[in-house]
Amino acid sequence: MATVDITREHTLGKETARERAQKLADKLAQKLDAKCTWQGDELTFKRSGADGTIQVSDDNVRVQVKLGLMLTPMAGMIRGEVEKALEKYLA
Repeated sequence: MATVDITREHTLGKETARERAQKLADKLAQKLDAKCTWQGDELTFKRSGADGTIQVSDDNVRVQVKLGLMLTPMAGMIRGEVEKALEKYLA
């Protein structure tokens, strides 16, 4: 099982970062066909073979994705997609 774990700092404020994290989650949900739910400042997403969280704080966003056996070979591609999305949405 592979894990993608990326943290990015931001200067957007928590509310704006949370709104942008939702856009990131929408993109992940589309690509991974996942279901997303918020609990406080943490968004959880799940699908068959992958699950994870997006945690939003005042100065950073952390994305963790746990990949099952079938998606483990795609870990590098998924990491790249998450990094590109973080750069786009937290700029």
